[in-house]
Amino acid sequence: MPLLTLRAAIEQFVPDGCCAALEGFTHLIPFAAGHEIIRQGKRDLALVRMTPDLVYDQMIGMGCASRLTFSWGGNPGVGSLHRLRDAVEHGWPAPLALDEHTHAGMAAAYSAGAARLPFGVLRGYIGTDLARENPRIRSVTCPYTGEQLATVPAINPDVTILHAQRADREGNVVLHGIVGAQREAALAASALVVTVEEIVERFPPMMNAILLPHWVVSAVVHCPRGAYPAYAQGYYARDNAFYTRWDAIARDRTGFLAWMREHVLTPSAA
Repeated sequence: MPLLTLRAAIEQFVPDGCCAALEGFTHLIPFAAGHEIIRQGKRDLALVRMTPDLVYDQMIGMGCASRLTFSWGGNPGVGSLHRLRDAVEHGWPAPLALDEHTHAGMAAAYSAGAARLPFGVLRGYIGTDLARENPRIRSVTCPYTGEQLATVPAINPDVTILHAQRADREGNVVLHGIVGAQREAALAASALVVTVEEIVERFPPMMNAILLPHWVVSAVVHCPRGAYPAYAQGYYARDNAFYTRWDAIARDRTGFLAWMREHVLTPSAA
């Protein structure tokens, strides 16, 4: 397991055209990694995330993505993702294809990918229009009960990128707090890059922690505050004011590009 710089990790593991999942659920969202993807000008990415929020809005608005597989997208507690909407509705800066699911469907797809199964099965999509609008949602008849069950194709990202609190020097990673599909996304991927707040000699005791062993980790990046403006439990709080400000920043293409040039693309922002 190599310890890499963020620039080197993105160069090595995120080629143009790949399927990339930057997972995080309310916290431990890999903002720094997303910003490095933007700085390197990656293109034609098939982005995957259960709950894409601001960092995906930024990546889509900077032309990094051609497809998004997701189950909910928005600015939490504020409203829409304006750059995502602009890409879908007007093709700016590039057209964006959508593969929309429920949270349960995404969890089933990641779990199937982690188990190296071709699809996931669930009781879901009942009373929704998603199965009609998304041809990738299908069904099977249970061979034991005759029940019709929904299916989703497995998600196997070329690379999953996570943020976590700690890694040790062998490359084992521990994250704790609210988690979504990070573990499943990690195990489903061909490569796993983890940015971490700190590298430690040994892990302190933690309740409800998830351990990702070094043999599933492709690279670790020491990246303090790598989840900001989201939060990392035990390290820093969520910048709620920024999430509110983002609504106005992202509404206008010119204002968005100016903000990205100042805060993400300039050398001082790296």
